[in-house]
Amino acid sequence: MRRLSRNRLLMFLIAWGIAILLWMLVSALTDLPAFILPKPGDVWSKFLEVLGNGILWRNFSYTLLEIVLGLLIGSTLATVLAFWLARKPLAERLLSPFLVASQSVPIVAVAPLLVIWLGVGLKTKVFICALTVFFPILINTLVGLREVSRDLRELMQALRATPGQTLRYLEWPAALPVIMAGLRVGATLSVIGAIVGELVGSDQGLGFLINVGRGQYDTALVFVAVFTLMLLASSFYGLILLVESRVLAWQTWRKGI
Repeated sequence: MRRLSRNRLLMFLIAWGIAILLWMLVSALTDLPAFILPKPGDVWSKFLEVLGNGILWRNFSYTLLEIVLGLLIGSTLATVLAFWLARKPLAERLLSPFLVASQSVPIVAVAPLLVIWLGVGLKTKVFICALTVFFPILINTLVGLREVSRDLRELMQALRATPGQTLRYLEWPAALPVIMAGLRVGATLSVIGAIVGELVGSDQGLGFLINVGRGQYDTALVFVAVFTLMLLASSFYGLILLVESRVLAWQTWRKGI
């Protein structure tokens, strides 16, 4: 497992190295003005500047708070609702059209309405993040619960297991791999949800920095904010992978038998 993690980190660093080399090559060959394509050195200087004066950390921490709260709220509500719908087939059939319809509407189309209704504060960004991660995790959890073997359910009934015992010893372990896969997707989407909310209307956050840089033609600042977002999304994804490797260690042990 540690070797696999090191390999992933190495591939991540190699990919970033190749991207930076290509960026330097394009900058050198095209000689585009800085407001169109800044050089890597200019972006690094801007990064040190906004890091030193505290602007980057202040806006980064605000976006991070939005993402963490939105991910926790959205994933918790989605998981609880999925387990309830799995026990209520009629309710699932009634809600399915609304769930499908909600998936077809991009969050960027809904975000302006939410900002108008709820304002530009923290709660709006958290709500947008939670809404973004809610449906992928809900669908994945429902899929995981449907894949539980009927024979195993009948075995639990034969053993006179209570609903709580069935949930703890059968449904939850069986659905957990699919739930974690949905959480990986949700963790990445939560970053998108936060930035969409900030771009629509905010006075803090990395999305706000992007708006400021765009308005001032400070493309280097935009690059700093975008790269910080990429690093943030990658960190969340890697953290979910780490948690998944711990909570699903029993699968690896079983395959090794």
